[in-house]
Amino acid sequence: MISYSGNRLTFQETDEAGNYTATYVYSGDVTSSSKTPGRIDVISSPSSTSWSSKLLLGSLSDVFLPSGYPHSVSDDYLPYQIFDSLQAFCSSIAGLLSSRAVLQGVGVGNANASPTSALLLHILQDISGRIATICFAHRIGTALEPECKTYRLAADVFNDIAMILDCLSPGVPAGAPRVIVLSTAGVLRALCGVAGGSSKASLSAHFAKWGNLAELNAKDSSQETVISLFGMLVGSVVISHITSFTTTWLLLLLLLSLHLSMNYAAVRAVQMTSLNRQRANITFSTLLDSDNTLAVALNPDLAPIQSKSQSQSKEWKILTPAQVSSLEQIFHRDGALQWTQHSPTHITSDHLGSAQIGVSMSTFLASMSYKEPLPLPRLASVFAHESYILFLAPSDGKWDASILLKRGCGVGDQLKGWVHALLAARVLGRITGSSVDVVLAVVEGTLALLNSEGRFERYLVELRGVGWDVDIAALETRGGRRIHI
Repeated sequence: MISYSGNRLTFQETDEAGNYTATYVYSGDVTSSSKTPGRIDVISSPSSTSWSSKLLLGSLSDVFLPSGYPHSVSDDYLPYQIFDSLQAFCSSIAGLLSSRAVLQGVGVGNANASPTSALLLHILQDISGRIATICFAHRIGTALEPECKTYRLAADVFNDIAMILDCLSPGVPAGAPRVIVLSTAGVLRALCGVAGGSSKASLSAHFAKWGNLAELNAKDSSQETVISLFGMLVGSVVISHITSFTTTWLLLLLLLSLHLSMNYAAVRAVQMTSLNRQRANITFSTLLDSDNTLAVALNPDLAPIQSKSQSQSKEWKILTPAQVSSLEQIFHRDGALQWTQHSPTHITSDHLGSAQIGVSMSTFLASMSYKEPLPLPRLASVFAHESYILFLAPSDGKWDASILLKRGCGVGDQLKGWVHALLAARVLGRITGSSVDVVLAVVEGTLALLNSEGRFERYLVELRGVGWDVDIAALETRGGRRIHI
């Protein structure tokens, strides 16, 4: 900031976070025609001139936190990093215990052990881990970003199981059984690497607000390095004093329990702003429930009641990312259509069925369990102006929805298809009949309601207003297909 006061010109300098670092005062004639030199006085901020705990914390912040913190990251960055650091500390000590067990298993301290056997075992572990990496990445690669919280926690579950197998290996008979145990541990570590690395990249992209993803990852590596070093120092003392079988297992199980607890708390603290399947269910079921105009259209018997509160018909209940984060589950049923209802005393979730989005045409036709043929021409006509085609089939009292996506389908179109499936399943669950004509009438009617007066587009505007990023594709957890009519 620059200010004038008589013959003084003041420059105030700030850092990336907006904190004042120094003030430069120019004294003299400030007119542009003056050739008389003036004087520049520098007034440093108190925190930069005196040694204090505040200065020490500021220096540590510069080293381990992204520049411009806390403005350069999202609000959930610090809680996540605190729990993530604690879990890394527990994992470091537990890792030393499992490494000692592996060394015992391959024959360290045994005069009859062969270095060649140990090397071959390491090669087998490495081969199995690399093959598992390729297969796992191919199978769940598309789901890693939409379900990053799930796979972030799953990665540590894989890692902890691998540590348990490592500690079991010395008691397993040498030969094929021990090779199988250690190779399985190597496979689990490979799965941990794929799931943990990819999901952590998605979380970092969520935390970075200033496009500072590279710096945020670099600072995160610095934090992990310090925590791991501290954990290794503590662990070296621990493993030198704890050698008995019972004590080792008690300590290992305690550390792994703390490790998973800290990881669970870390992912629970994250407030994702993208709408994946579960968050879309929670957000839109609450929103659709609060849309009184929609409720009257779906149930005309409510019209006399709702007519008394027409002024409230547009007061929709829009859940924020923080509110949805407190309701979502880390491990949940993939593709489930869940309807969340809020009451003054509790929150309930009704399972309506399941949905597949971006399916192939053959899957779409095969999933329809009707004796009569599907009216494809009528479906194509109903969705002529949409970028998707939706139909539902009954399944054990629930409804399975299949969503075909057309070529050129955007993120908003995918979201609309999912919301349409959720609303249609809700309506079908409340009426009798499951014939093709009944389902087609419900699908057509609910689509008309979503399009009425641009209702769905207004929903998206309201969601953006409370912090949701509706431009991130997070509904497809597998490679999807597109059709062209």
